[in-house]
Amino acid sequence: MSQDGLFEAPKALLLEIEQYEPANAEEVEQFRIQYLGAKGAIKRLFGAIKDIPNEQKKAYGQLVNQVKQTAEAKWEAWKEQFAGQQQQQQAGDLTRPIVQGAPGARHPLSIIRNKIITVFNRIGFTVAEGPEIEDDWHNFTALNIPADHPARDMQDTFFLQRHPDIVLRTHTSPVQIRYMEEHEPPIRIISPGRVFRVDNDSTHSPVFHQVEGLYIAKGVSFAELKQTLYYFVNEIFGEGTEVRFRPSYFPFTEPSAEMDIAWKKDGKDSWMEILGCGMVDPNVLENCNIDPDIYTGYAFGMGVERIAMLKYGIRDIRLFYENDVRFLRQFTADT
Repeated sequence: MSQDGLFEAPKALLLEIEQYEPANAEEVEQFRIQYLGAKGAIKRLFGAIKDIPNEQKKAYGQLVNQVKQTAEAKWEAWKEQFAGQQQQQQAGDLTRPIVQGAPGARHPLSIIRNKIITVFNRIGFTVAEGPEIEDDWHNFTALNIPADHPARDMQDTFFLQRHPDIVLRTHTSPVQIRYMEEHEPPIRIISPGRVFRVDNDSTHSPVFHQVEGLYIAKGVSFAELKQTLYYFVNEIFGEGTEVRFRPSYFPFTEPSAEMDIAWKKDGKDSWMEILGCGMVDPNVLENCNIDPDIYTGYAFGMGVERIAMLKYGIRDIRLFYENDVRFLRQFTADT
């Protein structure tokens, strides 16, 4: 074959590439596949080099490289050109007014949880967290609730049938136990988190949220506990909220109390319990290797749902978990 015959195919392809004029981004992509693709025309030209006589391979290879470089340069230029047009088409009419969606909002439980944390952060409490799947020691026994203790009936929960020592925690108190085992006093923490109990009605849920507090140091008194909780109530429910303490029983505190706030129920003055509290039982301190002859402390715990229900006047706890946008939208301004 003559030299002109050998070079006829790449010359024709070069002319074809130079005359190609794409109309849109789709045609630019077709150009890439047709000429520069793995099975494209230029690839076939390179594959034919092995059949070219040795004395003509250099000239043939230079021509094929010219074809490739021309195709690549045109493809790069078109790609940039049509990419801008495509973005403009996707953007649509830039003069059209923006249609704003409905504003988002935090869930009411998140709002109250964050407010509680903020209130206690201001007076030196730090956040401590722990596992939701607990062992019997941290959830019950270390808290002065042995296996035969009737207080366990107050905290029926979910056990693993094959591993009865493993339980979904019934309160966030195990976080306090773990923290005391790993840290020396003074200790000042709050432990927010999900907890689990076998309850399900308009005021109880099998999954709910708690925030518990713990302060351990030398000379801590019940008077300090009361003043801390007075401060908390005033910050959450407003200055002047009337409060009372009632004697109660918790196996991990002694003395123990429940704290009520003045409330109107069906238009009548009433009291509503919002949390439990008390001085940490010496047995609990000993279980965590803290000497009760040197250190004392107080603890308290509250349900986030209970605080939110009182704060916002919600009567049914199940509203928090139904994901009804009409309900959640009411809290946008309080986010």
